[in-house]
Amino acid sequence: MPHLTDALIRKLPTPEQGNKIVYDDVVGGLGIRVTAAGARSFVLNYTTRAGRGRRFTIGSATDWTTTQARDEAKRLRREIDLGGDPLADIEAARAAPTIADLAARFDAEHLVRLRPATAAAYRGMFRHHIMPQLGESTKVQDITFADCDGLHRKLSKGYPYLANRALAALSKALALSIKWGWRETNPCRGVERNREHSRQKYLNADEMTRLTKALAEFPDRDMADIFRMLLLTGARKGEVLSMRWADLNLGESTWSKPPTSTKQNRAHVVPLSAPARQLLSEIEQRTGERSEFVFPSRLGPSHIGNIWRAWQRILRAAGISGVRIHDLRHSFASELASSGASLPLVGALLGHSAPSTTARYAHLYDDAQRAAVERVGSAIMNAGRSAAEPVPLRGHITKR
Repeated sequence: MPHLTDALIRKLPTPEQGNKIVYDDVVGGLGIRVTAAGARSFVLNYTTRAGRGRRFTIGSATDWTTTQARDEAKRLRREIDLGGDPLADIEAARAAPTIADLAARFDAEHLVRLRPATAAAYRGMFRHHIMPQLGESTKVQDITFADCDGLHRKLSKGYPYLANRALAALSKALALSIKWGWRETNPCRGVERNREHSRQKYLNADEMTRLTKALAEFPDRDMADIFRMLLLTGARKGEVLSMRWADLNLGESTWSKPPTSTKQNRAHVVPLSAPARQLLSEIEQRTGERSEFVFPSRLGPSHIGNIWRAWQRILRAAGISGVRIHDLRHSFASELASSGASLPLVGALLGHSAPSTTARYAHLYDDAQRAAVERVGSAIMNAGRSAAEPVPLRGHITKR
């Protein structure tokens, strides 16, 4: 074995085919590999503790001097003597799961257990925001806090609420990756979320009149009936879109929502009003119950999915702006409160699992509370007076 030098390596002849390795006389296993094409690279042959022979490529002779390659070979030898396997480390890094792998497993093992609408939203966040920003081929183990914070900051510039949702989706996926043994920590922890303000819009009497008129004149009966059902039941959009005939009992005036369609993932039975039953009867007569869904899709065996564009057209026809589809649910709750229904009753009809969720409607009871205290005040002032004696009243009860 010769003593390898930079000059000697440059003079080594090229083999006619394949490659030839010339080994060093200083570091055992270190050699220079010369190919038929003239490429020269430093390699290290070694045997693992398990007795497996391996060959590790240190680098090209154009990038490494002989002295540098010899020092690196000595360092690798020390690592091998301690039980390491440099080549196995490289192979493991190459095979490590990527962001694309994370999205696929997150979908297969977690999203399948969520409501279809929620699962679709998570998939959209990964497809349109998370993977393009972090890179599909990026290794899960290489994701840093700066990566997660950068994703959130970029989305926050125009979509602060979406930024929070995307971060939550990524955080959940990374939390699961820890259980899968893909990494040890969650880099999303510590990213400061955007402050969110609850927004509630209630249709006033004039807006309700214009909306019902626009719905009556809307050419797409199926779309118009979806919004009517949302108004009449206060149900969530996904619950109405996935409504099945099998879950309806018009004779008993009930709608049994299956766990798969509710946000709380539990069954929820609600009564149906006479107008809601009448609307369902009209739909049944018109469609002949040809599908399991009340609002079947025209494109396949599922139900209607996208109603946003139709909603925008209806709002323009009604001359209304700033009203979301979810605000129909708020309007239903507002009508319940105005009719004197208690907060627990409102929560039961809307399917709230926590009283704090229904508490957002407490301010709607202001008028009822004012009327109640006025009645009590009048009763106290009337105590001891004769029925014929008039009681002076200053002003009258006015509604806000």
